[in-house]
Amino acid sequence: MKLTTRSRYGTRMLLDIAMNQEDGPVSIKDIAMRQEISLKYLEKLMRVLKKDGYIKSRLGAHGGYVLAKDPKDIPIGDVAYSLEKTAPCYDCDERQNCCPRMHVCLTRTIWEEAAKAMYNKLNTFTLADLIRDTALCPKNQPDSVPPRV
Repeated sequence: MKLTTRSRYGTRMLLDIAMNQEDGPVSIKDIAMRQEISLKYLEKLMRVLKKDGYIKSRLGAHGGYVLAKDPKDIPIGDVAYSLEKTAPCYDCDERQNCCPRMHVCLTRTIWEEAAKAMYNKLNTFTLADLIRDTALCPKNQPDSVPPRV
């Protein structure tokens, strides 16, 4: 059970779209530049997030991506699950035969419960919470140490 860059970068990408879509659709190239993430990698994440209904694309000269839902209706755990379900096996799962002992494993229930708890905890946060918390980002804080002269 682990969260990969898919979850971390996908969440950053959704947050970037949410914070920049007020002037129209957001270009994936602009997201890649602002977030310092490979354009090719973002394209893979976009396909998943679009298929799962988190974003919509608009074609044309001023095209790009916008959120398909209100940020308050996008739980972070659901986003992580959407992006991680195609990742290599990270927990015991009937759909992913990751371990030859899966059907006789005495600890499997613990790992399943831990995974559920992780996603449930992540679902206590929404994209709207992250938008509201952007002021807490160290980059947005006034310098606590005066600049050297």
